[in-house]
Amino acid sequence: MTLRLFRNNLGSGVLASLLILFSSAVTAQSIEDEAVAWLQDFIRVDTVNPPGNETRAVEFYREIFDAEGIEYEWVESAPGRGNIWARLEGGDEPGLMLLQHTDVVPADKEFWTTDPLSGELRDGYILGRGARDMKGTGIAHLATFLGLHRSGRALNRDVVFLATADEEAGGFYGAGWLIENRPEIFEGIGLLINEGGAGSVSGDEIVFGVEVTQKVPVWLRLNAIDVPGHGSSPRATTSVLRIVEALNRIKENPFEPRIIPAVDAYFSGLAVSMDDDWAQAYADMGRAITDPEFLPALQNFRPGHHALTRDICSITRMGGSSKINTIPPEAWAELDCRMLPDRPAEELIADVEALLEGTGVNVEVIMAFTPAISTTNSTLFESIVNVTGELYPGSQVLSAVSTGFTDSHFTRDLGIVSYGFSPVITRADDPTGVHGNDERIPVDAFRAGVTDLGAIVRNLVH
Repeated sequence: MTLRLFRNNLGSGVLASLLILFSSAVTAQSIEDEAVAWLQDFIRVDTVNPPGNETRAVEFYREIFDAEGIEYEWVESAPGRGNIWARLEGGDEPGLMLLQHTDVVPADKEFWTTDPLSGELRDGYILGRGARDMKGTGIAHLATFLGLHRSGRALNRDVVFLATADEEAGGFYGAGWLIENRPEIFEGIGLLINEGGAGSVSGDEIVFGVEVTQKVPVWLRLNAIDVPGHGSSPRATTSVLRIVEALNRIKENPFEPRIIPAVDAYFSGLAVSMDDDWAQAYADMGRAITDPEFLPALQNFRPGHHALTRDICSITRMGGSSKINTIPPEAWAELDCRMLPDRPAEELIADVEALLEGTGVNVEVIMAFTPAISTTNSTLFESIVNVTGELYPGSQVLSAVSTGFTDSHFTRDLGIVSYGFSPVITRADDPTGVHGNDERIPVDAFRAGVTDLGAIVRNLVH
C-alpha cells in the first residue's frame, strides 16, 4: 500500500473548493514534476556550512524568480552568505511567511553510497545532503509560492518567501542578521511555516506533528588553566584533569526529569495509537517518569522522546595539548545543552556552574536563546487540521516539541506564530539520514507533500 492510497477521494468539502480555486494552468502533476527536478538540482548546489556559500542558493532561486517574473530582493550578510526573499501582496489579514534555510551540514563521502551532492534518484528516493534538512521542504515552499503567483488569484494576506543562510550554525548570518538589519521583511507577518514537524505513518495510523516550540539551545565552553609540563612528570592537578573532572560531574549528574504541558499534550496524543504497554505510560508521562526504570527504557525505545523529559547537556568537543608528551596550560570542552522552554537559560547556566564548583573550570556561554511557545489557536493551525483531515481521514494533528532548534526561535521572539511543519509523510521505520549518511526523501511522499502543502496554504490565503 502506498501513501497515496491514504488520501481521501476528491469531490467535496475542503478539497473540492481548493481544486476549484487552483487554476488549471497550474496542475498538481506539473508542479510536482517541477518540484522533483528542482530538488535534485538544488541538492547539487554546494551550500555546506561551513563555509556556507549560500549565495549559490540565492543564484538558484534568482534564476527561477526571473523566469517567473517575480520581483525579489537579496543581500549578503557577509561575503558568500546570501539571503533572498520575495513577497506576494494581498489583503489585510496577518501575513504568512514561508521560511527555509539553504545551508546544509557537512557529509563524509566515505560513508555514503553516492555523492552527497548528487541529487540521485534511486529506488524511489531522492538522495543527497539537504533532501530532508531542509532543501526538500524549501522546494515545497517554492512550489507553493509559485502556485499562488501563477494562479493570479487575489490573496487575503501577503505571502513572503524567505530563504536564509547559516541556520545550521545558529542563523547569525541569516534570520538573526535579517531581523536586525532588514526588519521590513517581517513587517505585517503574523504566521510562519518553517521546518521542524512532519507526517509519520505506522500501520494505518497517520500523525502530523506541528512543532510549536523547541528545546532551548545553551552552548557552553568549559575552560581550565593550570601549570603546564612534560608528560613524563605529571602534577597532581592539570588543566586536562580539571576538564575530565568537570565532564564526569556532567555525566554522573543528569538534570531531573519533568513534563511540561506542551510535551504532555504531545505524548497523550501519541498514546492513542501505541501498543498497550507504552500507551499507558505516554498517556500519563508525569507519573511514568517517577519510575526509575522507565526513563532508561524510554531512551532505548525513543531517544528523541526521552530528550523531551528533561534538560540535557551533551559533551561534543574537547581539546588540550597539541603534542602527546606535553601537559597543556589550557584544556577545554564544549557542551551542547538543550533545555525545556519553561525557564530562562540563565537558570541552566547557574545549575552547571554550581555543579562544577571547586573544579577550577570556568563556564563560558557560547550561545543561548530565549524560550517561546506558539499558540495553536490560529487560522494556520486550523487550516492544517482541516486540510489534512480531509486528505487523510482519521489522521491526527498534534502540537509537538522539537529536541533541536530552528530559526523559528528568532521569529517567535518577534511575536510571529511560527510552526515547524511539512506534510511529507514517511514511515516511522524509514531512515531519513538527517545529518547522517545517505540522507533521502521518498519521491512519492515528497510529491504528495508538495501538493498537500499547497492545499493547506491556499485554504488559508483564499
